[in-house]
Amino acid sequence: MILPLHYINIRFMWIKAIKIDPETMSGTPVFAGTRVPIQSLFDRLETETVDKFLENFPTVSREQALEVLQFAETLVTSPKILDENFAR
Repeated sequence: MILPLHYINIRFMWIKAIKIDPETMSGTPVFAGTRVPIQSLFDRLETETVDKFLENFPTVSREQALEVLQFAETLVTSPKILDENFAR
């Protein structure tokens, strides 16, 4: 089961690289200061490197891409987050 990001208990985290605004791309999570959806990074990583992604999306900084990847790693490896959201 995949939970939408807003259902996951991440109140203690602040991710500057991600912007969610109903006025921007209908609330789709995007890289801050751009209209590039966060999902595009993960879709592209299936077939290309972060460097190639950054070439294709020059408005996204390396720091933003790495911050999003670190955030994703935290979500899937943190015992606290996993226990609070997925423990039965």
